[in-house]
Amino acid sequence: MKIALAQINPTVGDFAGNANKILEFAARAEGLGVDLVVFPELAVCGYPPADFLEKASFLARAEQVVVELAGWTAVAGRPAILCGTVMASRASAGKQVRNVAAMLDGGRVSFVQQKMLLPFYDVFDEQRYFEPAVEQTLVCLRGEPLAITICEDAWNDKGFWPRQMYPVDPVERLMEKWESQPQDLVGMPKVILNISASPYWQGKPQVRQSMLGALARRHGAFVAMTNQVGGNDSLVFDGSSLAIRPDGEVVARAAAFAEDLVVFDTEDGAAVAAEAEVDEVAAMWSALVLGTRDYVRKCGFSKVLVGLSGGIDSALVAAIAVEAVGKENVIGVGMPTEYSSLGSIDDARKLAKGLGVRFELLPIHDVFAQFQQVLQPLFAGTEFGLAEENLQPRIRGTLLMALSNKFGALVLTTGNKSEMSTGYCTLYGDMVGALAVIGDVMKTRVYALSRHVNRVREVIPWETISKPPSAELRPEQLDTDSLPPYDVLDPILEAYVERYCSAEQIASEQGVDVGLVKSVLQLVERSEYKRQQAAPVLKVTRKSFGMGRRFPIAVKVQV
Repeated sequence: MKIALAQINPTVGDFAGNANKILEFAARAEGLGVDLVVFPELAVCGYPPADFLEKASFLARAEQVVVELAGWTAVAGRPAILCGTVMASRASAGKQVRNVAAMLDGGRVSFVQQKMLLPFYDVFDEQRYFEPAVEQTLVCLRGEPLAITICEDAWNDKGFWPRQMYPVDPVERLMEKWESQPQDLVGMPKVILNISASPYWQGKPQVRQSMLGALARRHGAFVAMTNQVGGNDSLVFDGSSLAIRPDGEVVARAAAFAEDLVVFDTEDGAAVAAEAEVDEVAAMWSALVLGTRDYVRKCGFSKVLVGLSGGIDSALVAAIAVEAVGKENVIGVGMPTEYSSLGSIDDARKLAKGLGVRFELLPIHDVFAQFQQVLQPLFAGTEFGLAEENLQPRIRGTLLMALSNKFGALVLTTGNKSEMSTGYCTLYGDMVGALAVIGDVMKTRVYALSRHVNRVREVIPWETISKPPSAELRPEQLDTDSLPPYDVLDPILEAYVERYCSAEQIASEQGVDVGLVKSVLQLVERSEYKRQQAAPVLKVTRKSFGMGRRFPIAVKVQV
């Protein structure tokens, strides 16, 4: 059987746009003479639809679109379509919605496979909405049996994972049914199809390929996964769809972070795809660019604003923005005070020139002075401190939002994960904006990404990369006045925030003083109220701030 994997970028709720995209890729696949074209999980309605699933009108529209798409397959010679969608439950009790893979063939919905394993961890919340399947069945297409699974259904192989998440393995059940097929079908190649909406995090494409390869070898089957691509809110889907033959070799591989259509044939499986390039910095860059582009585009905007301080964080965000939406759609705004060095202002100008973006300078010395004058009767007798320091980013945030309202441009925040972890950021100040582009990127990784930007030519000024980081909110301020050096801080934060290690475990593993570790962890715990008011964070690591990391604000924690 000749099968096409159609890796598309759907938008949640855009039924017309998603349907047109499905038909466009189906027509391209038809031209390649395939028997079946496979689309991602919930391709019809977009993933994740969240509480839209509780609206009857949303379900009705999804089911109507599936019937319309099935009509395309009524023409003789056209391939069948396998696509993910939502359907109303047939059960009299329990959840009212099913997450399904619908086979469209001969002008009708010829088969429906319901998702069995519903993830309820990290960013996934599927048990909130969906009814789990009780059983899985094989389907025959053009006289050949197929085992169809949906995303998580293929992620419970006891031969790969040291601990299974679920007591049942849908793939194993399907393979048991394969062995009981009529004798004339036994000799046919086994084919396991998986439609996915599997979000990206650093290293996940490699895990995904290893897991699917182990699945292929264990069951002696072709395993093919079509994964969604694109950004939806905080999540970025990398695509990286692939087909693997029974010996574990990849025979077809789709692009990463782009729509694509690839074909494989179960009769020969001879062509072996080239190994995917593993450059985690380049992959993270691509994820951030795609996530930013789709967030802006899918929210109905085209232009963005970035406050340019002359520091490395805002420089990296500006570079990502240019790659995502084009230099003509990026406005950089410098807002210096008396504490901003001339070098930082020059670096911001140089960056804007190198990127080719519009740059506006709005000095806020006078506004800052006026704020202090208004507050002077209440601040009298106190020393210059945190309140005065935070006034500056809050003035900047107000000006950026005024420009956003006036010109219809989204503000991109520039805080990194190290700052968000420790609270080294100003609520209603530098945290103001629509999207935290690098909110899941540790400071040390910010430097690596900046060097990646400069791999061909100097875009981010080397002065910006080489100078000691500073918020420049008081004379001669450095980040190390308040925080450990980032090469010490970031491994502590990664262990605590992403892996939930204890202070003692971190100190032992990293060879650092346990008192220092505990002081860092206390900063993390005291800053939860800030993070829960932050802009959505693009997820690029295993554990990002946002819906995948849920902690209460009002707590007393012994670190």
